[in-house]
Amino acid sequence: MKTSIRSPQFTIGMVVFLSIILLLAISSAYYLNRLTKKANAILKENHYSVVYARNMADLLTNINQEIINSYLYNKSLDSSTITRDFKLFDKSLYLEQNNITEAGEDKMVSEIDMDYKVYRDSAAKLVKSQDLIKEIQSLQVKFTSLYQKLTLLSQMNETAIEIKTNDAKVYSKKATLQMTAIGSIGFLIAYAYTFIFSSYFSERFRRLYNGIKEIESTEYTQKLHLDGNDELTEIAMVFNKMAESISRQH
Repeated sequence: MKTSIRSPQFTIGMVVFLSIILLLAISSAYYLNRLTKKANAILKENHYSVVYARNMADLLTNINQEIINSYLYNKSLDSSTITRDFKLFDKSLYLEQNNITEAGEDKMVSEIDMDYKVYRDSAAKLVKSQDLIKEIQSLQVKFTSLYQKLTLLSQMNETAIEIKTNDAKVYSKKATLQMTAIGSIGFLIAYAYTFIFSSYFSERFRRLYNGIKEIESTEYTQKLHLDGNDELTEIAMVFNKMAESISRQH
């Protein structure tokens, strides 16, 4: 094999080195992008739904507790607080309705929406009712039903988070193995080229160096014998001519 800095083999070797670096960079970017998308999907699709469900459950509990307290302690309802909590509930419900991703989640959210409207209407009627005990009991039934569905909504998305997280872990391990394989193959190819070129040039540099040392010690008849037609052979020929010229002068 002709080994030279200007040879096609040397050029191919450099291209291979650059290709390995480029392949590793592209592979890393690809797998990192996929993992980032999976993580964002978990955050956007499920984590937010868990937050919305818990927010609605907390707000519902606050509203219901305010109504119960007003009944137990015979005091007027804090309508401003209840109105505020209902608005916040509406906001979380709206956000959840626009973040449905799991099978069956659409149906569950629709049921929550209907139960919420029934509960809200029942709470409004409670203020005008003459039979508070009956209305309170009815309201608690609606509260329990709505709260359970909010809990199920949260659990559905928590389960989805667990499944998708495990899937991301499996994909991460797979990506690590593939990157390791690509890196190992790239290393072996790079090492092979490095070994071939270093072995070839180190021996020729040694012979060239020894020949120059001989000429330096006034052994002008010493010839540098390097086979081939690479750059080092050309240098050896130049030194041989120079040695002959100096020898004739002496």
